[in-house]
Amino acid sequence: MRYTSGRSGTAANTDFQELEKLVNQQPTPDRAAAKLAKLLKVQRTEVALLRVQDGLLKFIYPAELRAAGAIPLSSNAVAARTVTTRTSLLSNTFARINHVRHFESIPLEDDSESEAAKPAPIQKLISVPVQRAKDEPVLGVIQVSRKGLNVRLAGPDFTNDELQLTELAATLIAQMEFMQLRTTAQAAAAK
Repeated sequence: MRYTSGRSGTAANTDFQELEKLVNQQPTPDRAAAKLAKLLKVQRTEVALLRVQDGLLKFIYPAELRAAGAIPLSSNAVAARTVTTRTSLLSNTFARINHVRHFESIPLEDDSESEAAKPAPIQKLISVPVQRAKDEPVLGVIQVSRKGLNVRLAGPDFTNDELQLTELAATLIAQMEFMQLRTTAQAAAAK
């Protein structure tokens, strides 16, 4: 698979190829999220990977959100709508959208330090269904955000190229073992 866009082609292709190589290496969610963050030029604390399991969306990255709760697929949460509608979302005005902020309030370990970063609100968001192909089941969701105290401090707006890149990356993430759809019974049998 090759990625081309308006962004510096060589850098984007190199970063995308790094993510592509991970597919056969059985990476952890943390490692895949780090590559995705590098590809999209965001902090690791601005990437979330969620997996569909037993009618819920459960965080598999970042680690701090694994025990913070789950999102029912029947809810109006953006991640749940991403699964149920099987469509991507790009919002550069996300902070203005009425949404549950529970997960935003949980401190996450910052990339540059070993201490928890002060939570900043999500200002801009890309939310993409994780599936091998458009006609296959949705396995989960990738959410990439830009956080800051206000929209200006959050950084540049997301572009359609970045949305398309995230959608391509989702097809790779769908192939990674940690994202495979499992019921509670299947997970127990695997232990």
